[in-house]
Amino acid sequence: MNIMLVSVTERTREIGIRMAVGARSADILSQFLIEAVVLSMLGGLTGTMLGTAGAYAFARTSGWPALISPLAVAIALLFSAAVGVFFGFYPAFKASRLHPIEALRYE
Repeated sequence: MNIMLVSVTERTREIGIRMAVGARSADILSQFLIEAVVLSMLGGLTGTMLGTAGAYAFARTSGWPALISPLAVAIALLFSAAVGVFFGFYPAFKASRLHPIEALRYE
């Protein structure tokens, strides 16, 4: 959420320009929500790959079998996307409610 809030703050002029040339609030909202979901999914995918690699590395050194459930991986990725939507909604909503003139004057 903090990363998305910083992103909105740093890109206030860009948001103002987009709104001044005709972007609707829904366009801005969807842009930042998609960005939040993509960031959280990339983080979830990276975590899943590191966890899988760690499990296999531990299995190889200990001699135990590594069993990774595809259902658990899918649930983890869905949870990651849900976190992106949940914590990305407020910054996206804040960005979509900016007034174009005030956003252009910002800095």
